[in-house]
Amino acid sequence: MKKAILATKVGMTQIFNEEGILTPVTVLQAGPCVVTQVKTAENDGYEAVQVGFVDKREKLVNKPQQGHFKKAGVSYRRYVREFRLENSSDYKPADEIRADIFCAGDKVDATAISKGKGFQGAIKRFGQHRGPMAHGSKYHRHQGSNGSATTPGRVFKGKTMPGHMGGVKVTVQNLEVVRVDAANNVILVKGAVPGPRKSLVTLKETVKA
Repeated sequence: MKKAILATKVGMTQIFNEEGILTPVTVLQAGPCVVTQVKTAENDGYEAVQVGFVDKREKLVNKPQQGHFKKAGVSYRRYVREFRLENSSDYKPADEIRADIFCAGDKVDATAISKGKGFQGAIKRFGQHRGPMAHGSKYHRHQGSNGSATTPGRVFKGKTMPGHMGGVKVTVQNLEVVRVDAANNVILVKGAVPGPRKSLVTLKETVKA
C-alpha cells in the first residue's frame, strides 16, 4: 500500500459522465492530513506514517498530546491514525497529504463505523425467516429453536440471536474513485460508503487491485 488518507463523509449525490450515464457517488472531504510522526524499524520495530486530521481546540488536548504535536511542528488534531505505507520513508513530520494523491479510476477500500441500529431481532439483524402469520400460530417474528435436545443440550457459541445491530467497523473493498477536486480536497467515490454523515472514513489503496 502506497496511498491512504483520512476523510469525512459529506453525503451522497449523483453525477453524469461524458456519455450521459448516471453514477451514484459518495462525497468525501479528504484531508488535508498532516504527518505527525514517521515510525522507523530502528526506533519502533516497524515502518509507518502517523497522520492527523481535523483541527482540535487546545483545551481538549492533554499535555502529552500537546508535546507530541509540538515536536512534529503541527497544530492539534482530532483524529490520529497510522498507515503502514511502503514508501513511508519518503515522508517527514509536518508534510501534508492531500486528496490529489488519488485520481479518477483508482480503486480504494473505505473503512468506517457503520450506522447504529439499536437492539434488533434476528429477522432484521441476520435475515432469518419468520413464522406463519395466521392468527393461531402465535409465532411470527420469534427467534425459533436455539439449541438441540439433551445432546449436547446447550446453545453453541456464535448462535445468531437478537442484539445490538450496527456501530461496528466495516470495510467496503474495491470502490472506484470517480472524480477528485484537488482545490477543495473532495473525492467522489462510486457507490455507498459505511457510516453516517460527518463520520470519519479511512481511504486506502485497495488490496484487490
